[in-house]
Amino acid sequence: MVMCQTMRLEPKHAPEYRALMLQAYALHPDAFTSSVEEREGLPLLWWQARLSATPDAKDVVFGAFQGGVLVGAVGLSFEAREKARHKATLFGMVVSAAQRRLGLGQQLVATALDCARSRPGVQVVQLTVTKGNAQAQALYARNGFVEFGVEPYAVAVGQGFVSKVHMWCRL
Repeated sequence: MVMCQTMRLEPKHAPEYRALMLQAYALHPDAFTSSVEEREGLPLLWWQARLSATPDAKDVVFGAFQGGVLVGAVGLSFEAREKARHKATLFGMVVSAAQRRLGLGQQLVATALDCARSRPGVQVVQLTVTKGNAQAQALYARNGFVEFGVEPYAVAVGQGFVSKVHMWCRL
């Protein structure tokens, strides 16, 4: 496992985070619900807001840096509604192609789960992963996530559709 610096991203990281995510949307359109076209049109302020540094931010994003370069990211979105505050959703998991299979995904998921455990009242983290993405699904399973269903036709990609595997982890 290659160690890298994993830290919570802040608004100052928005340009690098935006670039990493736009590259991921372009290279892996079936892995993300968002498209490169819709996200590249968003102002930098949107990306900065997603990286809010407040302790009770709705979204928290972590980045993996190697040599000062952002090479991976993962986010958590916390539910604000009273009856769903016990849940968080893991989103936007990405590691640059050249840094895969080095343990960075494991570091990012572990950091996100630690963050979820530290948020009062959060008991469950959920996610979706594209059906057929065995590497990602195995990473999540190693971290305690269990499949609870498959959503067919979850995301339109080009002229077709991909299904999403729903997984959850009790903290």
